[in-house]
Amino acid sequence: MSTRAPLKAQPLTREAFAPFGEVIGSELAGGASANQGTATRYNHVAQLASSRPEARPNLAVFHSVPKALPFQVRLLERHPCSTQMFVPMACRRFLVVVCPDDAQGEPDLAGLRAFLCGPGQGVNYRAGVWHHPIIALEGPADFLMLAWEDGSARDCEERPLTAPLLVTSD
Repeated sequence: MSTRAPLKAQPLTREAFAPFGEVIGSELAGGASANQGTATRYNHVAQLASSRPEARPNLAVFHSVPKALPFQVRLLERHPCSTQMFVPMACRRFLVVVCPDDAQGEPDLAGLRAFLCGPGQGVNYRAGVWHHPIIALEGPADFLMLAWEDGSARDCEERPLTAPLLVTSD
């Protein structure tokens, strides 16, 4: 068990998540009428990027089995050369855990943050942001995932934690 105090998950907001990427959701401003007035279009809602010209965009579907809070974080991962976006197709809530780099580019656990994401919210991690894999809460979930990949080890780097970190909702 972790010797650190449990980390309380906060509601996902654009402002709180800004150091790690963008929130994709329905609370957008500045849209334009589209599809003969039957929709509103919001352009450039996330900064999509890849630093490898040979990597190809991979739009994948993730089916996540549900877990419960409290949850033990046992590893972090990052995609050093690509942004990674998760947009729920069918989901009640999900957990996002992120942290900044330390001076050596490793996870800085002192800056670990946890967010509870509600219906209609997705996330776009900036390239190189340490995060835990998406955790579905309160039922199975399906997500669209977009990242640039070339099949090499640079697609995803993982760091197991020396001790699990507990995330709670209260």
